[in-house]
Amino acid sequence: MPRFTATTPTRLVAMCAELAAERPGRRVVVIDGADAAAPAALARHVAEHLVTAGRATAVVAMTDFLRPASLRFEYGHTDTESYRTIWFDLDAVRREVVDALHERGRWLPRLWDAARDRSFRDEPRAAAADQILLLAGPMLVGSGLAADATVALQMSEGALRRSTPDDAAWTIPVLVAQAEQAPRADIEVRYDHPERPAVRTD
Repeated sequence: MPRFTATTPTRLVAMCAELAAERPGRRVVVIDGADAAAPAALARHVAEHLVTAGRATAVVAMTDFLRPASLRFEYGHTDTESYRTIWFDLDAVRREVVDALHERGRWLPRLWDAARDRSFRDEPRAAAADQILLLAGPMLVGSGLAADATVALQMSEGALRRSTPDDAAWTIPVLVAQAEQAPRADIEVRYDHPERPAVRTD
């Protein structure tokens, strides 16, 4: 059985920042978590910690790299296979964020505005020599993206059901299955109660 040690939200932020900054140069760090875990919120706290310490850092949210509604809902609004394989534009993230950072020294902060179902029309941003990008969203560990480090916010099915809005409850089986199949992250966090996280230590 995996062993977890209780920590605090503040210490978790520091641990994630230490992982992100453990090597010099440009790095992509994944913070994987269901919407109920609010991975982008944690990523923003980590980014603030790193910027305060003098490391150039930005957050890229997968909610800004959704595919157009015509593709997401082609097979219905609650199709689990579509959620797993179509909703998130991983190809664009790979091309415009991960590869662009390492190969061209720039990245695209946002691609698609799902609320208005149109492009954000953002321009790529120039990366600092020691730029860190925190990529936050669900189902990222094991997605095939070439991350330099990974953090997984793990929630039990019960916690997901308590924290997920009713109209998104259909995504829970996909999230649970993906978490069970994903490779181990560099930092794994039991996150049923975000105010009382526990970090895997075995």
